[in-house]
Amino acid sequence: MPNHRNVFSSLLSRALSRAVHALWRRAQRAGAVTAECPGPYTFRRIGTGTRLAFPQGTLFGTEWIELGDHCVIGAEVTLTAGMMPDLDLGPDTVLRLGNGVVLGRGSHVVADTAQARVTIGDDVFCGPYVYITSTNHSYDDPHRPIGRQWPRSAPVEIGAGSWLGTGAVVLPGARLGRNVVVAAGSVVRGEVPDHAVVAGAPAKVVRRWDPEGGWRPPLRTPPPVPLPEGITPGQLLALAELDAAGPAASGGEAGRLDTAAGR
Repeated sequence: MPNHRNVFSSLLSRALSRAVHALWRRAQRAGAVTAECPGPYTFRRIGTGTRLAFPQGTLFGTEWIELGDHCVIGAEVTLTAGMMPDLDLGPDTVLRLGNGVVLGRGSHVVADTAQARVTIGDDVFCGPYVYITSTNHSYDDPHRPIGRQWPRSAPVEIGAGSWLGTGAVVLPGARLGRNVVVAAGSVVRGEVPDHAVVAGAPAKVVRRWDPEGGWRPPLRTPPPVPLPEGITPGQLLALAELDAAGPAASGGEAGRLDTAAGR
């Protein structure tokens, strides 16, 4: 004989679960920050198509923060200008994100002053929990608690097209060139040249692009082949199913996909 109480409890739990998730999805949509719906924040600029996911992390000094167009700011991301809220930081921008910047969940970008600003170039992608700061503790006086000593600050620049892996830390004074790759968990300080890969704590250059000789040391795997323009979902599914059929079959299907895409 079925236990009606257990059946009813199970149905109620499912209904409550669906309701909670539906409400949370609505909250995420309503709580997102955009140029059209800035919520309680007064950014110096929020570009077209830029969105800060809900819930946001700590946000203050937004009057000195500029966000470019089509940026994707993940949930629980902290963006701050100044060492604390309610400071007058002057007329200049303190924290600037270029167009197309992506900040992964839980990342922190902390800018101190206009003299120690943080500038992130266009199309910089950051994984989750990246930490970028233009201010850091000092420990000059061995007799005072480190947290009570005046911090050191220096501007930070991250060049366009760079990629920062999960958990990377960028310290005051760092200047990253264009298309720099920062390996996950690395701690970066100082200057990094264009088209370099850095890794470690402290981060060191482990690979660089040479215009004459290519990557040094050479890459271990061939570059990925991009999908043809105009590919349909059905063609993509068919291509995935052919992966296990061997190179000959995949090559034939790739030719048909090129034809379908007008190549």
